[in-house]
Amino acid sequence: MKKILPALIILFFFHTSVDALDKIRVAFPGPPAQFIPIALAEKKGFLKDEGLQGEMVQMRGVGMAALASGDIDYHAVIGSGVAAAIQGLPARVVACFVPAPPVVLIARPEFKSVKDLKGRTIGANPIGASAPSASIRMILRHFGLDPAKDVKFVATGDAPARLAMMQQGLTVATLASAPFDHLGTKMGFVILAKAYELFSYPDSGLVTSTKKIKEKPDEVKRLIKAGVRANQYIRANREGTIQFLMERQKIDRELAVATYDSVVKTFNEDGSVPENGLRLVIEESKKVTKVTREVSFNEVADLSILGEAQRELGIK
Repeated sequence: MKKILPALIILFFFHTSVDALDKIRVAFPGPPAQFIPIALAEKKGFLKDEGLQGEMVQMRGVGMAALASGDIDYHAVIGSGVAAAIQGLPARVVACFVPAPPVVLIARPEFKSVKDLKGRTIGANPIGASAPSASIRMILRHFGLDPAKDVKFVATGDAPARLAMMQQGLTVATLASAPFDHLGTKMGFVILAKAYELFSYPDSGLVTSTKKIKEKPDEVKRLIKAGVRANQYIRANREGTIQFLMERQKIDRELAVATYDSVVKTFNEDGSVPENGLRLVIEESKKVTKVTREVSFNEVADLSILGEAQRELGIK
């Protein structure tokens, strides 16, 4: 009996500590590496340190509706959050972990510059408010091409399908994220431009409801802190992040290394939302949603809690 009692006490406190964690649900669209911060924060114990237990829920196309209904607590895609807020959904961006999309414009080897793509056919996702399709338009504009007039877009499906179309000569270029940029170069294609080297366009971060911001600001702050710590880990711990990518994305070491090296520079270390980049997201979202009125920064973002989180982490 004397031996059983301490064991029962330990078991009681263990269950109490687990039950005491606040459970949150965070939606993300798919496996691309820019959406790993919260999942990594869960794996490395950063969420637990903040009294949180996270459940990552993969959703594509319905995340904002799920946020509005309360089925999820947070969403990782900033572009979707901005577009929804512009259309009246009570949602706000509260932090950014990847302030520029980690995507590249990749082309057949006979093309030496982005300008060479004029008059050609480019494989792309369906044009919308998502970061990849917006990014390809902004890359073209950066090099003086009008995406509406100077090139032809063909919706060719996912990244492997787009690379296959290029191989067959049906398209001459496409947008690729890691590890498909690496796989594309192994196929003999060339990278003409990297989006994150050209402009800021907040991609991955945290979007939540105005209700959550009002009723549970401390929870929002704790999640931001865990995400920032995850980003700092990603930047500082190459090997640990590579191992995480291998496990989470179920890829071999070669692809995990290529993925890490391709995206690591796009993660920030403080969760900040670049205002000039967010303004670009707003303007692109207005075009897609056919909103013509002026949209203020405060209509789509609330960064007051981010400031508190940064101060508590010692970030100036």
